[in-house]
Amino acid sequence: MSELVKIEVEGGVHRITMNRPEVMNALNRQMRVDLLEALRAGHSARVILLTGAGRGFCSGQDLTDASGLEAAGFESILNDEYVPMIRAITEAPVPVIAAVNGAAVGAGANLALACDLVIACDSAVFVQAFTRIGLIPDAGGTSFLPRRVGLQRAMGAALLAEPVTARQAEAWGMIWEAIPDDRFAEVVQARAAKLAAGPTGTYAALKQAMRGAFDQSLEAQLAVEARLQGTCGASADFREGVSAFLGKRPPVFSGR
Repeated sequence: MSELVKIEVEGGVHRITMNRPEVMNALNRQMRVDLLEALRAGHSARVILLTGAGRGFCSGQDLTDASGLEAAGFESILNDEYVPMIRAITEAPVPVIAAVNGAAVGAGANLALACDLVIACDSAVFVQAFTRIGLIPDAGGTSFLPRRVGLQRAMGAALLAEPVTARQAEAWGMIWEAIPDDRFAEVVQARAAKLAAGPTGTYAALKQAMRGAFDQSLEAQLAVEARLQGTCGASADFREGVSAFLGKRPPVFSGR
């Protein structure tokens, strides 16, 4: 793996840092390859934490990268590179946190919205910048955005391509929380540590149930809940959780 993506593993947290700060972590082809590898490697951790180096989270597709705008076209680039990245996030068996430390633009915004928990610093902005260059939102944006904020706000964000502040995003339900810049690193670390100490098998079942809910009828979703709850109820973590509750002590989850 090149230096375009950095990985640090500590306490079950698989921290991935997009590392092209000089271009606000714009995604060139090598970076996309490395990021996919890093995300897949995180599937064996307890939590994945995705962030950016410098003052930005990710400014999206690198428009100066010839390999990203070649004759093969956007369709093949999206199918071959972006789609696997998004799936590596949504299908990860562990929680994925986006720590949005600055501007998240275009595909960079939607990379964040693909994650299970989005935490942004107050100075961050989210910009669906695609129409500025004659494109539509991609990298899952047309799915994630309307599901999180409703059709009208999603259409406004995409059509007008105006920045949505972190506080706006929090109020709209686009992200989990906006944190003052001076407390951002502390809160992100605490959230990641809490999830890393949690029942990761349960988290995998929770992700499966939640992410599939929009495509299910209530009857079908109730059946999914019952099946997955049966699996969770047979787990060592459930037994530990009940034992800890009855013993009035903190649980020690193993992820099994």
